[in-house]
Amino acid sequence: MTTKKKSPYSLKVISDVIKNGLFLQGVRHAFAKIGIDIMPYYWVEEEVILTEEPKLRTDETFVFKRLKKEDLKLIISEADSINESKIHQSFTDGQECVGLTYNNQIAAYMFIELNDFTIKGRTFKLNPNEAYLLNMFTLPVARGKNLAPYLRYASYRYLEEKNIITKYSVSNYFNKSAIKFKKKLNSKHRKLYIHIELFKSLRSNFTLKTYS
Repeated sequence: MTTKKKSPYSLKVISDVIKNGLFLQGVRHAFAKIGIDIMPYYWVEEEVILTEEPKLRTDETFVFKRLKKEDLKLIISEADSINESKIHQSFTDGQECVGLTYNNQIAAYMFIELNDFTIKGRTFKLNPNEAYLLNMFTLPVARGKNLAPYLRYASYRYLEEKNIITKYSVSNYFNKSAIKFKKKLNSKHRKLYIHIELFKSLRSNFTLKTYS
């Protein structure tokens, strides 16, 4: 008796892809490859209201710490090639790197920008009490333990000790998972921007919406 294979393209899989914005994200990347990059994104203020400490889905103990350049090889050895270039650039730009460790192994990390920076041709200026959070990554072996929100929460408290109380980030309009994740941390959309780039020569930035 032969068992009929289940199609990888079931309605449930297709529904999840669309729900999380992955289909539209894929379409965007396809157009970007031929020189047409259209990227709508939210400017997000995180933890507008104090967040409760997220619960880890494990009994293991993770330690929050600032990571240094000496940890670079360990971070990259577990990250994919896309993140590798981002990691090098973040350290080069002088951004701080913080993470969660378990048995002296890095389980998750993210970067913090405290200076003015540019995204897709748009410059953002930060005040002394503001920070920009970016490039969060959970290593494959540590996924499913709710480390991402826990690391985010720990970074809020870390910045609070430095008298930095306003935290910003960017969420890709199509990345529904990231939007949902930040919403649980009491984040609010402040602006909706769109960046349009044609054949790496014509670039424009527009503000589509300002939220109260």
